[in-house]
Formats: sequence, structure tokens, C-alpha cells
Amino acid sequence: MNRSAHSITLLAFAAVTTACATFPPAGPPLAPEQEAFWAAIRAHCGRAYEGRMTFSSAADTAMAGKRLVMHVRECNASEIKIPFHVGEDRSRTWVLTRTETGIRLKHDHRHVDGTSDAITWYGGDTRDAGQPHTQIFPADPHTISLNPVYGTNVWTMEIHPTRFAYQLIRTGTDRRFRVEFDLTRAVPAPPAPWGS
Repeated sequence: MNRSAHSITLLAFAAVTTACATFPPAGPPLAPEQEAFWAAIRAHCGRAYEGRMTFSSAADTAMAGKRLVMHVRECNASEIKIPFHVGEDRSRTWVLTRTETGIRLKHDHRHVDGTSDAITWYGGDTRDAGQPHTQIFPADPHTISLNPVYGTNVWTMEIHPTRFAYQLIRTGTDRRFRVEFDLTRAVPAPPAPWGS
């Protein structure tokens, strides 16, 4: 190889390695069970699925009879955004984030004009490795600051080959809600959530 060709090769190698160095970081490492959970959800990125309530309390009757659709809309190395549409209501987005201690679940609630709801960004962090198909998120201090009643909230997300489930239980009360989505049949992606 002559000097000119060698210089071009070195420049090309430098360009490639520089470009690779600018890729977004993979995010904090997770426990193997959480990595498996994360990867299973990311595998559905871009797809939407219809669901149904499998149980609810009186407080959740507003969702009864409405079409429920989740859309794994945005995925990157450290965050997954899943809008949850209830009929024409596009106010809710579940936000999963990798942290130094596990996975965080937050609820981004918006008004139709895109502004944040007064009750938003509530949720919690995992406290252990969980299972490859199930992660549990007890209420965090911010959630409790919004309303002390939320202090016993526990959210659960499950992902199985044919089913995704989202569940809320307010420990010590009758407040409970669970919706399951059929992962065997994708549906057309809904419009963007409010505020996106």
C-alpha cells in the first residue's frame, strides 16, 4: 500500500471510530432480569396493541367501554415511551427509564393543549431485580408529595410472548386496576399523544 492510500485508510478509520464514539450511551447497566424485561419491551418498538380491562375499582369506571390502546412509540438506549390511549383521550404516557439502581416508571399526563396536568410525573423505581417478565414500581417520594394517599400505590408491568399487562394496586384499599394487551395482533398506530 502506498503512502497516499495508507493515509486515506487511516483517515477513514478515524472517521468511523469518531462517529461510533458519538453514539448515545447504552445507559446504566441493569440486572439480567431487568435487561431481559427492557429488551422484551423494546422488541415491540413502533407497534401498537389493543387491550381490555381485566379488573378495576369504582374509581376507574371512566375507562369502561372505551377502546384501550398502548403504543410503544419511542425507544432509545435509556428511555422507552409508551402512550396509553383511552378512547379519544391521549393524555397518558408511560415513561420507563434506566437508572443506576434499576428501572423507573413515570406517568406523563398532559392536557389537549400539551401542557402538563397538575398531577403528573408520578410513579416509582424498582427495588429489586424483579423477574424477566415482571417489574414492580412502588410509589416514590414525588408521588407521595402530590397526594399522601398515593403513598401505597404499587404499579406492575408484565411482558410475556403474547401479553403485556399494566396494573395499579393501592395497598390497603379497594383501588385496583389492570389492563392486558394482546401482543399477537398489532393495530394501526394511534395519533401522537398530547404534548408530543
